[in-house]
Amino acid sequence: MNIVYKNSANLKHRSDSVIHNGIAYVSGAIPSDSSVDIITQSQQVLAELDARLAEAGSGKDKILSATIWMLDVNRDVGAFNTVWNQWVVPGRVPARSCVQAVLQQGALLEVAIVAAI
Repeated sequence: MNIVYKNSANLKHRSDSVIHNGIAYVSGAIPSDSSVDIITQSQQVLAELDARLAEAGSGKDKILSATIWMLDVNRDVGAFNTVWNQWVVPGRVPARSCVQAVLQQGALLEVAIVAAI
C-alpha cells in the first residue's frame, strides 16, 4: 500500500494532501487574508486549492467532491457560488456539501476536496 503525504507548509499537525490509490485527499484551505470580503476570500481559497492539486499531480478537472464550511451560509453562499462557478471546469462539477461552521483565524470559509490523480 503506497500512501504519499504532501506538506508544502511544513506543518506538524496535518498534510496539505494525502494520496492513496490514485485519489488525492486535499486538506481544508482557508483564505490568506481574512480581512477581505467573501469574493476575495473565495478566490484566495480556490487559488490555494489549485496549488495543492498541482502539487498532488491532479487538477480541478478531476475533483470528485468538495466540502465547504462557511461562517454564514445564508449570507455568503450566493457570492461564493459566483466565484466557484467561474473556477470549476464546465461539465465536471463535483459532488458538494456546504455547511455553516465557526472557522479559524476569522475566515468566512474553508474548502476541502477529494480528487482523482
